[in-house]
Amino acid sequence: MKKKLIRTSTIPTSLETLLKGQLKMLSKHYEVVAVSSPGEKMKVLEEREMVRTVSVPMERRISLVKDFISLIRLIILFAKEQPDIVHSITPKAGLLSMLAAWITRVPVRMHTFTGLVFPTTTGKMQKLLIAMDRLTCFCATHINPEGEGVKRDLINYKITSKPLHVIANGNVNGIDLEYFDRIPEVMEKAWLYKKEGTFTFCFVGRMVKDKGVNELVHSFLRLYQEDDQVRLLLVGPFETELDPVLPEVEEQILHHPGICFMGFQGDVRPFLAASDALVFPSYREGFPNVVIQAGAMGIPAIVTDINGCNEIVLPDRNGVIIPSKNEQALYEAMKYFASHSVEVEKMAANARTLIVSRYEQRMVWDALLAEYKSII
Repeated sequence: MKKKLIRTSTIPTSLETLLKGQLKMLSKHYEVVAVSSPGEKMKVLEEREMVRTVSVPMERRISLVKDFISLIRLIILFAKEQPDIVHSITPKAGLLSMLAAWITRVPVRMHTFTGLVFPTTTGKMQKLLIAMDRLTCFCATHINPEGEGVKRDLINYKITSKPLHVIANGNVNGIDLEYFDRIPEVMEKAWLYKKEGTFTFCFVGRMVKDKGVNELVHSFLRLYQEDDQVRLLLVGPFETELDPVLPEVEEQILHHPGICFMGFQGDVRPFLAASDALVFPSYREGFPNVVIQAGAMGIPAIVTDINGCNEIVLPDRNGVIIPSKNEQALYEAMKYFASHSVEVEKMAANARTLIVSRYEQRMVWDALLAEYKSII
């Protein structure tokens, strides 16, 4: 009989997108149950990954009453299922799952920190978030930071004294290099968005303050005033509730002639292939998939000096690293890229090779499977 593995996340998109293909792979070795909040993605997850799913509502924001109800539901579920392993990703699912698994005495309680919020907060909120992460770690038997930067923060802020193990070279799922490649069907679509004679920057992510979108748009507008042969492709949705961009920035995104707002796209490959460089000025990350995806598609990146980004990008080899929240540095980096085609082409030539050697998906999956098997 296969041992039972429960994978949890706060919202189903995390399991459906971040772990694409992984649960199906794990189901060959374990009885896998995916647990997350209700949503259409749960059905997609069940059909594509061929695993059983259970919906447990969980709030992304702190909500004491709803969080307590979610905790009780998870306790009941784990007591019924009696899993051998509970493995969580995302902050709220991590806290609730590890606490519920500790209460029900699940043998292996593993949490993967995909990103930390508290380093970019202050005051009482930072203290609360640190306390929550400390409780998550207290309840967990195994803790996996997604990258070396996350690991350093956990150590520096004294979140836990337990061993911290980064799987493979970081990143929760690796990258499917057959999918993220310049295959004919992708290039055919890319030509629809490519504009000859212009230098195209691309950003992929949510249109929110935390991703550095305000600084990105301001830097691009300044560059465009000097050289209108530059263009900015923005791929991703607005998020007006949690962390909206400035109203004037949203106005420019929607109406500026040099900015092409594409909204959410299920397939980002054509947009990356149509671009000359990725720009990703985020304030905080765990291990950003889009920087790996851009590299696999053969384009260099301008990223901020934050966790994950500064591990994927090697300065002047496959991109450049700039200080976070620094509009001047971002403008100068974008100007350099737009005016130094030879240097950018050299970085582009290195981009895919550096991703292949460190983040190929099967390598990450094998390392995760080896981790499970070494424990139970």
